[in-house]
Amino acid sequence: MPTLLSRRTLGSLLVGVAALASAAVERPAAQVPAAFTLDDILSYPFPDGLVAAPSGNAVAWTFSERGQRNLYVAAAPGFAARRVTSYSRDDGQQLTSLAFSSDGARIVYVRGGDHGSNFPAEGNLAPNPAGDPTQPKVQVWSVATSGGTPVLLGDGDFPVVAPRTNQVAFERDRRLWITSIDGSTPAEQAFFARGTSQAPTWSPDGRTLAFVSNRDDHSFIGLFTPGQPIRYLAPSTSRDSSPAWSRDGKEIAWVRQPGRGGTPRSPLLQRPSPWAIWVAPVDAATPGRRKEAREAWKSGAAPVDSPVRTAGAMPLQWAADDRLVFMSYQDGWPHLYTLQHPGEGTAPLLLTSGAFMVEHASLTPDGRTLVYAANTGSDQDDIDRRHLFTVPVDAARPVSLTSGRSMEWAPVVTSDGATVVFLSSTAQRSPLPAVLPLGGGTPTLLGADRVPTAVPTTQLVTPEPVIFKAPDGVTVHGQLFKTAGGAAKRPALIYVHGGPQRQMLLGWHYMDYYANDYATNQFLASRGFVVLSVNYRLGIGYGHAFHFPEGGGARGASEYQDVLAAAKLLQARSDVDEARVGIWGGSYGGYLTALALGRNSDVFAAGVDIHGVHNWNRFGTPAPDLRAAWEGDGITEDDLKQAARTSFLASPVSAVSSWKSPVLLIHGDDDRNVEFHQTVDLKQRLAERKVSIEELVIPDDIHGFLLFRTWTTVTTAAGEFLERVLMKGAASQR
Repeated sequence: MPTLLSRRTLGSLLVGVAALASAAVERPAAQVPAAFTLDDILSYPFPDGLVAAPSGNAVAWTFSERGQRNLYVAAAPGFAARRVTSYSRDDGQQLTSLAFSSDGARIVYVRGGDHGSNFPAEGNLAPNPAGDPTQPKVQVWSVATSGGTPVLLGDGDFPVVAPRTNQVAFERDRRLWITSIDGSTPAEQAFFARGTSQAPTWSPDGRTLAFVSNRDDHSFIGLFTPGQPIRYLAPSTSRDSSPAWSRDGKEIAWVRQPGRGGTPRSPLLQRPSPWAIWVAPVDAATPGRRKEAREAWKSGAAPVDSPVRTAGAMPLQWAADDRLVFMSYQDGWPHLYTLQHPGEGTAPLLLTSGAFMVEHASLTPDGRTLVYAANTGSDQDDIDRRHLFTVPVDAARPVSLTSGRSMEWAPVVTSDGATVVFLSSTAQRSPLPAVLPLGGGTPTLLGADRVPTAVPTTQLVTPEPVIFKAPDGVTVHGQLFKTAGGAAKRPALIYVHGGPQRQMLLGWHYMDYYANDYATNQFLASRGFVVLSVNYRLGIGYGHAFHFPEGGGARGASEYQDVLAAAKLLQARSDVDEARVGIWGGSYGGYLTALALGRNSDVFAAGVDIHGVHNWNRFGTPAPDLRAAWEGDGITEDDLKQAARTSFLASPVSAVSSWKSPVLLIHGDDDRNVEFHQTVDLKQRLAERKVSIEELVIPDDIHGFLLFRTWTTVTTAAGEFLERVLMKGAASQR
């Protein structure tokens, strides 16, 4: 398989920083006929949570329309989008975990909560960004697909609907509860078990729940059948997770990882996470039959053998003909594998191969075909897009379903196996659901009438793919936003995404946070900035070595080389004023923004740091555990000091003494991903140095900004700050 470098010709964009800077020829950019506002471009509806019904050829998803979140359904043959709930406020209450009843007549969903947090909030309370006098709750609801009043099933989260019986199991207070899908019977705790019970999964006959019994440093796969004692499959000192029922309900597969413990290692070293797939007959949980459980497959012990942990990773699933489908990074890229008759010595079959990443895979109802998204295709720039493919589960014969300059992701297949429904966007069109025959054809968009006329679809530029090298030779991808015309020398911006396990694309993103950032970059370009979005190392889409680099993050911030190289690339362009280069980003992008302003105020003239990490030594450091065990375990005091020093030097707080450029600090104070104190502390350190600081604090909103009005407030403040500082009066002349 040729490398990325060999795929480009001499006339392409793969050149070094100096060569790219001196290039006179650029792709033509779209003319922008009139100004638009951030409120205009952010008012697009964002679809999410797409699911297919087990019968009736229907699908459902959520639309967030200016913060009003509602469920929509569509069914064959016409697939007309219909709204089935009537939530009318921008109140910040998410709709998640959509699931159909067996007959497709009802949809279960969760309203409320923060489903991307790293740690619980004070008091374990649900987010209340709108400041409602009555504290919101995380609750499970159901509603008829024909519409009507939703029914409250109970306080809880992560519901699963039982086949045939339509009972609903969900998590509440780290226990499992069960109720009827129509709410006709009150929810009751399903059973008592030590530890915490989570990840419920119904058997195909809807009579037994498999679940994960978490015991802190180890966990079991448990089975609950009403009227019977709790049973456990091959209990051990390992951490077992992700139970998956065979299609006939006779076996269960699960993921097994070592229990927490072992000899401590320096936090400066990347620690591999070996894992295995185990399979057992359901009746192996009967006491005395432990030996029937078997290891079906085992990973290697190198870092590349660790589980795939991207947002679009496919869970372990059973396909037709006794095959297990799983994802692995073992060849350096996230790919799909199947294992036939697991446990009988067969080797896994690699279904997808090549220098690309697989995401968002799903099985057809008959279990014989996988539909998946991947950043590959016939265009050399598809590495920064997503397209759909099919592959049979028993042969490595992928077939392309979509192509071109659009992007497609999150495919599901209707119950008759005839139609693929997915989410789609382009550089100009915001994400929408779409349908396509499984055999191929032309996609049809759903819900396009929900896009407000204010969204400036025809005024947006097409981002230009840019490839350059960091000083240590790492190849870095980015997307350049620039309008036609304008000043001969413009101010420029580096945009750094969060995560960091993300990848920005050549169009609207498939995650709402980054779709909003994409829209903001388009707005900034319309205001006269040249904007370069940088896919720095630690991100996904470019292989394991890029995703897990040496010295990344708290281990040395090697990814900062990519950011600085991108800024110098901009400075060397003939259309950029080298003295007016700024930087902005949120979360991990906020961290890199702060690091850039601290280390290189000579390059970065201003920045907007949104809820960034500023001190790694306050952010989940393992040092306390190591210090308690270092004697006799090979961890020396010098090791601990070196780890603490390395993480400090990789932190923006270490560079405050050289920080000169003005900054806007933005943070919501109910952040459950990056503690608010990270910004409180940095503000005080900068004030002591008399750095020019502006701040915007959002009371009660979380890391992902649940309110539409928060997004408009934050992005408007960021845009006004960058224009005021970097435009030098140009904004007032517009």
